[in-house]
Amino acid sequence: MANTAHLVRRQSSQNLNPQRSLDRLEMKELRGRLVVENGNSNLSHNYGATNVAFDDTSPNTKTGKVGGGSKLGSGEGKQVFRPEGGEEERESWDSKLTFLLATIGYAVGLGNVWRFPYLAQKNGGGAFLIPYFVMLAIEGIPIFYLELAIGQRLRKGAIGVWNQVSPYLGGIGISSAVVSFNVALYYNTIIAWCLFYFVQSFQSELPWASCPNRYHANGSYTVEPECVTSTPTQYFWYRTTLMVSEDINSPEAFNWKIALALVVAWVLVYMCMIKGIASSGKVVYVTATFPYIVLIIFFFRGVTLKGMSDGLRHLFTPKWWTLTDPVVWLEAGTQIFFSLGLAFGGLIAFSSYNPVNNNCYRDAIMVSLTNCFTSMFAGIVVFSVIGFKATMIYERCLEERNSILASLAFNPLELASLPPEGTIINVGTNGTQVMPPIPECDLEKELDNSASGTGLAFIIFTEAINQFPGAQFWSILFFLMLFTLGIDSQFGTLEGVVTSIVDMKLFPNLRKEILTGVLCLVCCTISMAFAHGAGNYVFILFDNFSGNFPLLIIAFFECVGVSYVYGLKRFADDIELMTGRRPGLYWLICWKYLSPLAMLSILVASFVEIIMDGSGYPAWVSSKGITERHEWPLWALILIAFLILISVLWIPVVGICRAFGILIIEDNDKAWFPSEDLREFHGIVPHQVTTAEKTLFCIREDGTEGLCCPTGDVDEDDT
Repeated sequence: MANTAHLVRRQSSQNLNPQRSLDRLEMKELRGRLVVENGNSNLSHNYGATNVAFDDTSPNTKTGKVGGGSKLGSGEGKQVFRPEGGEEERESWDSKLTFLLATIGYAVGLGNVWRFPYLAQKNGGGAFLIPYFVMLAIEGIPIFYLELAIGQRLRKGAIGVWNQVSPYLGGIGISSAVVSFNVALYYNTIIAWCLFYFVQSFQSELPWASCPNRYHANGSYTVEPECVTSTPTQYFWYRTTLMVSEDINSPEAFNWKIALALVVAWVLVYMCMIKGIASSGKVVYVTATFPYIVLIIFFFRGVTLKGMSDGLRHLFTPKWWTLTDPVVWLEAGTQIFFSLGLAFGGLIAFSSYNPVNNNCYRDAIMVSLTNCFTSMFAGIVVFSVIGFKATMIYERCLEERNSILASLAFNPLELASLPPEGTIINVGTNGTQVMPPIPECDLEKELDNSASGTGLAFIIFTEAINQFPGAQFWSILFFLMLFTLGIDSQFGTLEGVVTSIVDMKLFPNLRKEILTGVLCLVCCTISMAFAHGAGNYVFILFDNFSGNFPLLIIAFFECVGVSYVYGLKRFADDIELMTGRRPGLYWLICWKYLSPLAMLSILVASFVEIIMDGSGYPAWVSSKGITERHEWPLWALILIAFLILISVLWIPVVGICRAFGILIIEDNDKAWFPSEDLREFHGIVPHQVTTAEKTLFCIREDGTEGLCCPTGDVDEDDT
């Protein structure tokens, strides 16, 4: 009966207020009978508005009966929100813990482990934490909070949410979905690489521990020259794993090993997402917690290693002069933005499955801080291991240098007085002896020799693991951790795409599991572009351009859409109805001024940096055993422009088409939002506009705003 009444109400026009009142009275009477007959009010066992697993913690909560329906959970005296008009028919999380783990798993990804430590030691050590937390406060948490709140309020995916904010802004959601699709293509390549290294770790000797041999026709063999000029870890990464070509224009052989790993990776992603949040919600109990277990294990291993203190000192010693460098602030803002997974649409999709009275403010603070402290903890783990590796190399260098000097009868402590290289130092019966090259041993230089991204994970860290007793065990743990870090971020990225397609009813007769399978199949097919000799260069192109610029533009328009179109007062009213608390002035200032300004600043600075320094990619030179910077060819520049434009052009195109009466997005279903029930539940009284709100945001006494175009009435009940 409840579901029937709810469906009738949703399908009715908004001017049928008398019918709504009758529906409400019928539901009230029916609920009263059920409470009397059953002796309790626990009418549902699903996580949602009626589940006691989600307890309201508002300071305005009142015990007893609200709106004719008992709000008390069974036997515990805790208040549970139960709307009088029934609940919407939408998927919901099994529990609050499932949602938090899924969101943390989505936000905490590979960048926390392999990018933050590198940026910290590169940009001032401990001093980098100042711009890092400043950017977290003015752009990271505010936009994270905004996306959770707008998704929970409008209860749709990114496309549906922004189309409902304003039909002219529906392109924001399409842009988010396109970016998520593009990022998912190359992100799963990292997961495939991790799977390949994970499988290789089960060998009796790690294949990157030493150089392989090259066998000749006469049965003799020599050590692989390319490996000798580089290192075993570099050789295994570039030659064995990537089968890398000399540049992006020379794909050479198809890499069947990585192609197979990609197929396995996409099958695993599909199996975890086959039932939507019902299946991925179960998986995150493993994928979100396992990386922390491994990081803790590596932490206790790392702090016992020789050289650990040198690594941590190198990471956290503040270089205060770097705070005057604008590039440091740019990289701090960029790292915060991308490590939280903002503007992809995944956060909006996840929060749309939450109960309507969920405390999204508390969730935003908790997940954001968890993400940042995970980055710092990962930095400690990574640099304790890098300190060990640098110390081992430094001590071997000292041994080699001292051995050479001892053979020449020089005192190792008197390096300043040594003759230059090539100087004749002895003339005897055995011939002339010249001064050989003396190795330069510098611990700080070795500590600086770190990297970010794949270089840290597959070269630097694997080289350190080689030095561990039981290296196979540590390698298995490390790459399994990277796999779990990557795959739950992949869930959130793809969920943003799937939820948007489902909510838009683009394929109304296609079950969600089939739609997800088709999407994974399409992505798997396209991702074969990364499985050849030039695949790593194509990966770098996607990594640098498919997400960075479009996401900054999308986030900017999200702030504009909420602050200047939806309306700050209206948005604050919605959050107060959902959580029982009104967002403070600080959040309103961030949404309207600081966060958009931060997005624009990062975007402009990034363009200026590319114009000044150019853009290229590191190409592997096998004869030298190093990478050299190459400029992008013309076709790659065209692909870069295409990736950026195909993502962001939807924003103006949808708005222009709407102005001319052309509908690209047809979604007229209003969001279910029991505002009157929530107002009564939280005991909320109408908000009086304050002087500060009038001055800062141009909010008038009647609730209208300057530079603002509200698209509907916030006080509609059950819209």
